[in-house]
Order: sequence, then structure tokens, then C-alpha cells
Amino acid sequence: MSEQINPNKVPTVIVSTTAIVPGYRITAYRGIVYGCTVRSRGMGGEWLAGCQTTCGGEVTAYTTTTIESREEAVARMMEHARRIGANAIVGVRIDSDQLGQGANYATIAYGTAVVIE
Repeated sequence: MSEQINPNKVPTVIVSTTAIVPGYRITAYRGIVYGCTVRSRGMGGEWLAGCQTTCGGEVTAYTTTTIESREEAVARMMEHARRIGANAIVGVRIDSDQLGQGANYATIAYGTAVVIE
């Protein structure tokens, strides 16, 4: 089982969805980095989501799970980059998908770790 990453304790790693970081020059490539998580809302979350779906509007149980999953996946990706000596990640993408028939969702964040100056 992987160690829980606290986003507040990860040293600053600049994250960009573009191939560059404006104002910086890429001096080295460290390779592909990623962070992933699999989350489940549980019975209470599913019940709440079912009620909200029936009434219409935003399904906050899904929104909260989505936000938490993305934050955790990005924090793990940043930690991966830091461990291999990068101070930035370019070309970042985030993908999410449901696993199986249940309420389990996988989220992965990935990109190219680089050194910038």
C-alpha cells in the first residue's frame, strides 16, 4: 500500500498542462511521472447521491469525491517528480474512470517531469 501524501508537505513543484512553463527554460527531462488513487463513496455517499439525483441539481457526493481524488492524484504525481529530482511537470493530464459495477473510481494524473530554471 502506498504512503498517504499530504499536499501541504510536498515541496513546490510547478505543474503545467502545456509543454512549457512561461518564464522558465527546461534544462533537463526526468521522465514520465504519475500519481493515482482509487476511491469509493461508500453506502452513505451512495445513498446521499441517490437522493440528490432524484431531486435534481448538483450531486455533491460525487463532486466532493471527484475533487478529493484529483487533489490526491496530483499531490502523488508531484511527490513522484520531487523524488526523481524534478522541479516542474509539463504536459499534465488527469483521467478518471469507474471501476467495475460498484462505486469505485480511479483517478490518475500524469505528465513529464523536468528541471526548469
